[in-house]
Amino acid sequence: MTLTRRPSPFGELLTLRQAMDRLFDDTMFRPFNGVAGTEYSRVPLDVRTTPDALVVEASLPGVKPEDVDITVENGTLTIKAEDSAERANDEGGWLVREIARGSVMRTVTLPSGLEADKAEATFEHGVLRLRIPKAEQVKPRQIRIQPVSNGQAAHVETKQVELGAQSGQKA
Repeated sequence: MTLTRRPSPFGELLTLRQAMDRLFDDTMFRPFNGVAGTEYSRVPLDVRTTPDALVVEASLPGVKPEDVDITVENGTLTIKAEDSAERANDEGGWLVREIARGSVMRTVTLPSGLEADKAEATFEHGVLRLRIPKAEQVKPRQIRIQPVSNGQAAHVETKQVELGAQSGQKA
């Protein structure tokens, strides 16, 4: 009787996994670096919305506030920063080099209904925090339902939701 040995399908998967590990660990692999054809790296962002504003936080370690340029034009937010600090020369045997140096930039399309001319920016501990208020017409509104009495139709009342407003106050 002849025994035939068949290869395990999991053996091929391990080979594929090892190939993917090598690809992602390879120093030739680089993530997307911002705008194609430029020397910009990407600025990592957190963007969230609150009832009254859009809040953008950008991580810019090692950058001075005066080296940051923020523009809003045609519904597009652009953050550019230049790390002007002198760095050690490139001589020496780098084993790992992941810290972004030089220029960084990020462009984000903003939702409609923001008042960009009233935006406020702060910069603390390498984090840029940009707050862009929402226009009054796009802020959430609360709708109150009045109870129906004696078969009459309910009266619906709306009010502006404001931060810090006490319940029962109308805006």
